[in-house]
Amino acid sequence: MPGENLSRDEARERAELLSVEGYHVRLDLRSAVGDAPDGPRTFRSQTTIRFRSGRPGAATFADLIAPSVTSVTLNGRALDPAEVFDGNRIALADLAEDNVLVVDAQCAYSRTGEGMHRFVDPEDGEVYLYTQYEPADARRVFAGFEQPDLKAPFVFEAQAPEGWTVWSNGAGGQEADGVWRFAATEPISTYITCVVAGPYHYVTDSYTRTFDDGRTLEIPLGAMCRKGLAKHFDADDVFLVTKQGLDFFHDHFDFPYPFGKYDQAFVPEYNLGAMENPGLVTFREEYIYRGNVTQAAYERRANVILHEMAHMWFGDLVTMVWWDDLWLKESFADFMGSFSQAEATRFTNSWVTFANNRKAWAYRADQLPSTHPITADIRDLEDAKLNFDGITYAKGASVLKQLVAYVGRDDFLEGARRYFKRHAYGNTRLGDLLSVLEEVSGRDMTTWSRSWLQTAGVNSLTPVATYDAGDRITELAVIQEAAESHPELRPHRVAVGLYRAESGALVRYARAEVDVEGPRTVVAELAGSERPDLILVNDDDLTYCKIRFDEGSLATLRAHLGSISDPLARALCWSALWNLTRDALMPARDFVALVLAHAGRESDIGVLQMLHAWARSAVTHYAAPAWRAEGGALLAAGALRELRLAEPGSQHQLTWARFFASTAASGSDFQLLQGLLAGSAKIDGLEVDQELRWALLEPLATHGVVDEGAIDAELARDDTASGKRHQVRCLAARPSVAVKAQAWAQVVESDTLSNALVEATISGFNQPSQRELTAAYVPKYFEAIERVWAERSIQIGMDVVKGLFPGLQDDEATLSATDAWLAAHEGAAPALRRLVLEARDDLARTLRGQACDAAAAGH
Repeated sequence: MPGENLSRDEARERAELLSVEGYHVRLDLRSAVGDAPDGPRTFRSQTTIRFRSGRPGAATFADLIAPSVTSVTLNGRALDPAEVFDGNRIALADLAEDNVLVVDAQCAYSRTGEGMHRFVDPEDGEVYLYTQYEPADARRVFAGFEQPDLKAPFVFEAQAPEGWTVWSNGAGGQEADGVWRFAATEPISTYITCVVAGPYHYVTDSYTRTFDDGRTLEIPLGAMCRKGLAKHFDADDVFLVTKQGLDFFHDHFDFPYPFGKYDQAFVPEYNLGAMENPGLVTFREEYIYRGNVTQAAYERRANVILHEMAHMWFGDLVTMVWWDDLWLKESFADFMGSFSQAEATRFTNSWVTFANNRKAWAYRADQLPSTHPITADIRDLEDAKLNFDGITYAKGASVLKQLVAYVGRDDFLEGARRYFKRHAYGNTRLGDLLSVLEEVSGRDMTTWSRSWLQTAGVNSLTPVATYDAGDRITELAVIQEAAESHPELRPHRVAVGLYRAESGALVRYARAEVDVEGPRTVVAELAGSERPDLILVNDDDLTYCKIRFDEGSLATLRAHLGSISDPLARALCWSALWNLTRDALMPARDFVALVLAHAGRESDIGVLQMLHAWARSAVTHYAAPAWRAEGGALLAAGALRELRLAEPGSQHQLTWARFFASTAASGSDFQLLQGLLAGSAKIDGLEVDQELRWALLEPLATHGVVDEGAIDAELARDDTASGKRHQVRCLAARPSVAVKAQAWAQVVESDTLSNALVEATISGFNQPSQRELTAAYVPKYFEAIERVWAERSIQIGMDVVKGLFPGLQDDEATLSATDAWLAAHEGAAPALRRLVLEARDDLARTLRGQACDAAAAGH
C-alpha cells in the first residue's frame, strides 16, 4: 500500500488520464467549538468534483486522508466506502468520459499545522482555524486529485460558528442561511487553496492601479490576526509594503494581478514562514512583533510579503508540472523578494541581507551529502517535502541573480513577461522557461542550464596575483575549484574588486567584470593596478560561489575588516570567513577573535545578528572542547562591553543585549540578567519589554539560576500563546535529569503537544552547556526515530529527527552510532535516511572544525 505517499509516476499517469473541470467544497466548521469529543475532533467535508477521462472505462483514484467516509458517489452510482476508501485514497473504477464524484467525509482537525489546523487561544479561549497544504495536505480537508498539474476552479462554502468570519481564495460573504459562500477561483492547484475561519481581527485597505491604456485595476486588501495580537498589529506597514510590491510587479511583469482580492492572514502555530495561497496569503504570526525589534525584523517581514506576492505570478498563475521543478516558483520568489525589496521599499540594502543570510543557508545545503541540482529528482511526496531547502530557495535565487548578470536585466524581465502570457493558468517544466529566455536574449541557455541547474555543488574562487618591482599587478587570475564529489566547473560572470586603505577606511579603487571559465581565468583589465590591500572576488555578489582570499587579503581582514566602507563587500567578507571556519580552514577561535574585534563597527543590523549566531555556533560546534569555556566567556565579555558602548535606545543596543543574554555563563552575568528582570539594574536606554524578559530568563533557567516557580510567574505576566511557547522552552531548558526525561517523553512518546510546543520543547531540551545531561539519549534517539517517522505526520517527524539528533554529543562514538544506524537501516524511508545523513555530515564537519581549532592551539 502506498500509504500517504504519492509517486511521480502515479501522478503522471493520472494527469495523462484526467482533466478536472471544477471543485465545489462544503465544510461544516461548527464542530470546532464546544466540548471535546471522545475520539478525534472532526468536521464534515462534502466535495463535488467534475472531471473528464480520456479513456472511458479506465480506473484511477482520488486522494483523501480522513478518519471516516460517509458516502462516495461516482456518476450517480453509490460506492461502498468500506470497499473503495483505504484511509488515504478512494478507488474509482469504470470512469465515464464526463464524471461527477461526490464524497461526504468526516475530516480531522489538525494540531500539527498540516491540513485544517485548530488553535485554542489560552488568553481568551477563542478558537482559530486555518489551512496549510503544501505539498499535499489539501486531502486532509477535502477529496481531490492532489498534484500540481491537475488545476481547476474551486468554489468553497463553509458553515461556521456564530460570530465567526470565514475567508477563502475568492471573494465572498455570509448569506441568509448562515453559510459563507465564495466566488469561483481561477484554475489553481489543490495545494494553494485556503480557508481561514474564526474571530480574527480584520483590517482593510485597497490598492488602485491605472495602466497606460486607461484600464484601472482595484484590489481589495485585508490583513488579519488573532484578537489577542490586535494591539500589536501594525497593519499600516503591512499594507505599505503590499502596495509597493504590487506597484513593482505591475511595472515589471506586464500581467495584472490575476486573483481579485489580496488578504494576508497572520496565523498561530504556523510551520512555515508563509504560504502563497492566491487571494489569501497565510503567514506565521511571529511576524507581528510584541516588543521592540530591530529594522532587520521588519526587513525580514517585508521580504516574506514580497516573496509570497511574487508567487502570485511564479507559482500560482504559472505552476510547475511536478515537484522536480519546485525551483520554478521558489527560486524566483526568493530572488524577486530581494529584487523588489531593494528597488521598491525602504529596505534598500536587501541584497546585503541576501548575501549574508540567505546564501549561508544555500552554502550549507549544497555541501551536504543530500545536495541536489536545483532541478531536482523528486520521486514522491516525501522527497518533495524535504526539497523545500536551501538549494531550491537560496541557491536557486543566487543562480537567478547570476542569470540576470549573464543575459542582462532587461532580457530577463522580458522573458518573464512572455513566460506569464504564454503559460497563464497552466503548468510548465524547465524547458518552457529556458526557451523563452533564449528567445529574448539570444544566448545559449542549454549549456548554462546544464552547468547551473542540473548539477550540484558549490565552486570556490580564489585570487592569485603577481606584482612587479613597483608594486603593480603584473597578472591577476581567478582560480576555480570544485569538490571531488561534485567536480563541475561553471561559467561565472563575476566582478573583482581591489580595495586599499584610505583615511581609516578600506575602499574600492578598481573593479572589473569578467567571465570566469574553467580552472584559471586572467582578469586582464586589472593588470597594472597598484597593489591592493584586499582582493575581493565576486564583488557585488553577482555569482554563487565560495570566496577565498590570498594571504595578503586575509591579513588585511584580520586587522581592518570592520573598516570596509561598503556594507555589501563587508557582508561578503564575513560570509567568506565563516565558510572558511565551517570548512576547517580557519580555527574557530580566529573567527571569534574577528567578531570580537570588528562586529562592534557593523552598521547593518541583519549582518550583526548573523555574526552573533555564527560566533555562538563557532564556540558551540567548531571550537576545541578544551577552549569552549574560554571562548564562551570571551563572547559574553565582548557582548557586555558592546552593550554598554551602544547608543542608548538603539537597535544595536537591543541586538547586543540579546546576544549577551544568549552567551551569559558566569555568576556576574546571571546577576546582571536578574537585576534587569527585577528592575534593580539599568542600562541607559534599554527597555526590558516582555519579549526581552523571556530572552533574559531563558539562560537563567538553562543554568539553574531560577526554578519552575520563576518561569511560571513570568507566564502569569504573559499568559498568552506566545508566553506559553516561551514558558515551555524555558521549562525544558532546566538542567535536570527529570526535566530532560519529561521533555523527551512529551515529544517522542506522546503526540499531545501541538507543532509549536513540540518545537519549543526540542529547543529547550538541547543546550550546549548540558552535554552530560543529554548524553544518555544517543541510543534512545536511534531506537526511536524509525517508529516516530512511521507514526507521526511528516512535519512532526522532521522536527523530531532533525531537532533531537545528538549533534552536541560531538565525538567519534556518536559518529559511529550514526553510521551503525545507517548501515542497519538501508531499507528505511529515503526521506528519513536523508535527514540522518545530513545530521551525520554536520557532526563530521564539527569534528573536523574542532581538530583544526585544537591544532591552532598547539602552535
